[in-house]
Amino acid sequence: MNTDKTIISVAVSLVILGSIFFVIERIIGRGRNRAQPIIRRGWLTDVIYWFITILLTKPFVRLMMILPLSVLILAKVTSLEILKMGSYSGFGPLSRQPLWLQAVQIYLIVDFCGYWNHRMFHNGRWWPFHAVHHSSEDLDWLGSLRVHPVNDLVNKMVQVTPVLLMGYNPKVTLSTAPILTFYAIFIHANINWDFGPLRSVIATPVFHRWHHSRETEALDKNFAGLLPIWDILFGTYYMPRDRWPENFGIHEPMPGGFLAQIWEPFARLMRRKKKENPST
Repeated sequence: MNTDKTIISVAVSLVILGSIFFVIERIIGRGRNRAQPIIRRGWLTDVIYWFITILLTKPFVRLMMILPLSVLILAKVTSLEILKMGSYSGFGPLSRQPLWLQAVQIYLIVDFCGYWNHRMFHNGRWWPFHAVHHSSEDLDWLGSLRVHPVNDLVNKMVQVTPVLLMGYNPKVTLSTAPILTFYAIFIHANINWDFGPLRSVIATPVFHRWHHSRETEALDKNFAGLLPIWDILFGTYYMPRDRWPENFGIHEPMPGGFLAQIWEPFARLMRRKKKENPST
């Protein structure tokens, strides 16, 4: 019965998000978006990702949080009993700051770590897992849900582990997750909004949709999820004022179905290994 309720809850949340972004993309943003049908290529695959991510990947991510929490227990800054009671509030001087100040710092740290983690996934053996996310050719809010479980797991671990080990209040850390998740969905939306004077201050749909563009000058640009300052500082910022991103997807083949996409990164790595070591 609990499983049924969870599935219904996940379905309802998807409908709510769909309603919100229908208004954003089709009504408010009408005339400033890329023409594509509501039921576009790959929409069912992305819906499946939504259910799998929440029902399977998210619980596994929570399980993996045992690793940084174990470090805190071994360092004797907390105990298993305190964690079970939910009364752990961090340690050291950072945890004694006002909660609002901790939240600001956590956003900065998470976004900075996310920037470098994102860059990592655009290289070498990490790319096949991230290529799944970039494979959407009709990019909209729903396309943001297409994330390989390996990609999702590493993202969460890289972003959460540092703030936990630095001593921040874990409740404040967890409270940022829904906001960052919604914003990550928003910047994929099919709308050409760049927030005018704030275009270089906060990530916008135009900023991130250039990241998904197949155009040569946009490749490996705009990695930040919230603050473009990281791209500006490290030379990966791209935001032309005279045109909008249009051509999305990747330059290599990617199967269309969910299960095939889950397997494809592993298959690609095995093909690469076989090519590098033909005698094995």
